[in-house]
Amino acid sequence: MSEQISIIVNGESRRIPHGSSIADLARLLELDPAKVAVERNGDIVPRSTLEGVGLAQGDKLEIVHFVGGGDVSVANDDTWSVAGQTFRSRLIVGTGKYKDFEQNAAAVAASGAEIVTVAVRRVNVSDPKAPMLTDYIDPKKITYLPNTAGCFTAEDAIRTLRLAREAGGWDLVKLEVLGEAKTLYPNMIETLRATEVLANDGFKPMVYCADDPIAAKQLEDAGAVAIMPLGAPIGSGLGIQNRVTIRLIVEGAGVPVLVDAGVGTASDAAVAMELGCEGVLMNTAIAEAKDPVLMAHAMKLSVEAGRAAYRAGRMATRKYADPSSPLAGLI
Repeated sequence: MSEQISIIVNGESRRIPHGSSIADLARLLELDPAKVAVERNGDIVPRSTLEGVGLAQGDKLEIVHFVGGGDVSVANDDTWSVAGQTFRSRLIVGTGKYKDFEQNAAAVAASGAEIVTVAVRRVNVSDPKAPMLTDYIDPKKITYLPNTAGCFTAEDAIRTLRLAREAGGWDLVKLEVLGEAKTLYPNMIETLRATEVLANDGFKPMVYCADDPIAAKQLEDAGAVAIMPLGAPIGSGLGIQNRVTIRLIVEGAGVPVLVDAGVGTASDAAVAMELGCEGVLMNTAIAEAKDPVLMAHAMKLSVEAGRAAYRAGRMATRKYADPSSPLAGLI
């Protein structure tokens, strides 16, 4: 019987043959080394070296992968760009809270979204053949936007996104650093610190933030490629609570502004677009609808309608009535 060593994999103790590489471990766990990212003793291991990196007694490893978190009526030339990438759909959707990956994929298709946010979580080494998000939503057709959902410090967010880059190769990411669990409100000090580090590390962070025009400008100066102020607390469905500050952020920004969090229904999404935002990000409003696929389609239409209304330029408001029909020539 071959000599064995003990290691820790995603918090669980495992015994493996002496002399095994990280790639050997992945295959032992029935995982494809090309579809995971690995951190060994606190350091990310480049995927290209997994075959050659040997494992030693007491090594601690984290193995992660990505999980879930109609006709085009807008003119084809009405696109938007972020960090050098151009998109037509202005709706970004999340990948959490759906009953299964199949429903999630159907909702994404109905929404017309070209970007989905994805959380980075540990691989379930006890059930390595469990379905993965990538089996249902093709990252070659839909842009994955790794996010830092659940991170409460700059260090945790930075570590998560470095693993995400190794797993998928993307440098366009969504950063959020939360202040506490009750409100899920952003900790702007930690968020700003993480933005600076990530930008210097070659990332292109789209940043979830408070609806604060001053903080938004500080994030842009720190390297944020998009500003994503909350409309209301995450998952609340309350709609945009402060249109004034969202408009001020849009007016002062030199990068795209997208409302992130708080949208509850189609009219909320339309309001965000009418304020001049480049787009809207949502998850719960679709995933927790009675018919998520139909709601995804409704959100697609509302974002397009709000954008068209913004481009058209709304009528001026007046204090008093102004008849549509001329008064001259009345019988």
